[in-house]
Amino acid sequence: MNYQHSHERSIADPAGFWAEQAQAVSWFRSPTETLRALADGTHQWFADGQLNSCYLALDQQIEQGRGEQTALIYDSPVTNRKARYSYRELRDEVARLAGALRELGVEKGDRVIIYMPMVPQAAMAMLACARIGAVHSVVFGGFAPHELALRIDDAKPRLLLTASCGLEFERVIEYKPLVDKALELASHRPEHVLVLKRPQAPVTLVPGRDLDWHAIVPLADPVEPVPVGSGDPLYIMYTSGTTGKPKGIVRDNGGNAVALTFAMRHIYNMQAGDVWWGISDVGWVVGHSLIVYGPLMAGCTTVLYEGKPIRTPDAGAYWRVIEEYGVNSLFCAPTAIRAIRKEDPSGALSRRHDLGSLKHLFLAGEKLDSSTHQWLGKLTGKPVHDHWWQTETGWPVTAPCTGLEGCVSRPGSSNRAVPGYRVAVLDEQGQPLGPNRQGAIVIALPLPPGCAQTLWNDHPRYLQSYLAAYPDYYHTGDGGYLDEDGFVHIMGRTDDVINVAGHRLSTGEMEDLVARHPAVAECAVIGVPDAIKGQVPLGLIVLKDGSRIAEQQLQRELTVTIREQIGALACFQRIALVKRLPKTRSGKILRAVLRKIANGEAVAIPSTIDDPAILAEIGATLAVYTRAS
Repeated sequence: MNYQHSHERSIADPAGFWAEQAQAVSWFRSPTETLRALADGTHQWFADGQLNSCYLALDQQIEQGRGEQTALIYDSPVTNRKARYSYRELRDEVARLAGALRELGVEKGDRVIIYMPMVPQAAMAMLACARIGAVHSVVFGGFAPHELALRIDDAKPRLLLTASCGLEFERVIEYKPLVDKALELASHRPEHVLVLKRPQAPVTLVPGRDLDWHAIVPLADPVEPVPVGSGDPLYIMYTSGTTGKPKGIVRDNGGNAVALTFAMRHIYNMQAGDVWWGISDVGWVVGHSLIVYGPLMAGCTTVLYEGKPIRTPDAGAYWRVIEEYGVNSLFCAPTAIRAIRKEDPSGALSRRHDLGSLKHLFLAGEKLDSSTHQWLGKLTGKPVHDHWWQTETGWPVTAPCTGLEGCVSRPGSSNRAVPGYRVAVLDEQGQPLGPNRQGAIVIALPLPPGCAQTLWNDHPRYLQSYLAAYPDYYHTGDGGYLDEDGFVHIMGRTDDVINVAGHRLSTGEMEDLVARHPAVAECAVIGVPDAIKGQVPLGLIVLKDGSRIAEQQLQRELTVTIREQIGALACFQRIALVKRLPKTRSGKILRAVLRKIANGEAVAIPSTIDDPAILAEIGATLAVYTRAS
């Protein structure tokens, strides 16, 4: 397949293009209707098809002769445990767990909440739900009880699966007390809580409600996969909402299977038997698409890692895993690489390991700054690809399609639109903008298979959030531009633009320039109030370990860089050195929180924050600079 031809055909004839791609999926009943447009602007894909996502991920692979191939590798440096599961072993574990769920009353269409750490049983739980047609919703382990209670009340699960604890560095996070508190706060009560006991934390079971995983599951009878409709929900993935109520993104079975099968083969160029490492958590969309469903549906070996890029035990952790398991390609967030670079600027730890198996590195989750891109490419000697997608899309919107002929990757961009997506840039009036002009990034309808078409129990909110702003387009919420060759440059969320004396400037562009400085490990640029100019930029900077540059010297050098590359109109004259930046557990910098603090607005501690204590430190720093403005 050729990239240019594939993309053009997917836009000109989406139904025909995706009907062909759907043939790569083993349906229980093949769809006769590929694309159905609905009156509200949403669409249904493969509406009359029937399939089962667990069957595609496990049973089908065994039928194709991969029963003894390793399906899942568990590597846990925080517990010093490792395990391998063949496709047959994983299928048997999942089938028995699915039987246990059914014996506990879970049936097709019921919801199950999974609140677990990065252990094999978390992936098994997802697949077991899919096997019997139940809808799973994975909530990141360690989320506060209030946030878990909101999700319980929205999803109304029949069952909740959890573990006694999760582990981070040398810290044990007890889950069971958090679950107990959440169930006190929630209006809805699941019938049972199935608890996986881990030796790192004791657990007390509530009689009549709580059940011991190790006592219940081994006694269950395994069950076969059940047919579900293409449009039936596979899972609900909750994201933060501006109203305080989380948005339940709904992923359907059929579109997801077709999209991920296409993505693994044609974007990531993974073949059956290859080793894939999606570095994330099953609580995020990456964990669904690129740890569990995508790699297994493609017949790959997937690595499930319970650890961090650093301090487990050091900044060489990723390189050790690549060598030990012969990883062919991986996905991670730029923040992970920046953390490694901060602790090991010269990359000395990577030279202790053989990275010869590695073919590609794919980064996404937030903007990949050019400094990190160049450092990683030089260090590994492998192609480094930025690409861009969202929880709502479920798979990449822009990426180098390394499995298609004519693929070209362009550093500095998130690359070109993947077949199925027509990306455009619009101004505030909804008019298309020409090359290299910044505006709102949108995607023309229909969205391709795999993209969410509704929110759980709140379809009007989906229409208002994503389709109302620009008729005939999906509003991504990101800003940027297309260059003259169609490469997409994501500059950040549309609210990551500041107005300096009437000039609308991208903080993402400034961040990229700041990050190129050899002393800078990572940074965030935000706008702070200014009595004369309205806003001026402030750079919050974390230095690399071992850097000795004075703050005033760094400020002078960065000011010169911004003046040369953007102009004096940017008024970039202030920086603040900080020990760390507030981030989500998935590694994204909480820029919206930083902006609110800078503007003196009340800030509720986000449910996704990795370490709430950092807000006080950052708040004190920003207060000084806000007063100075």
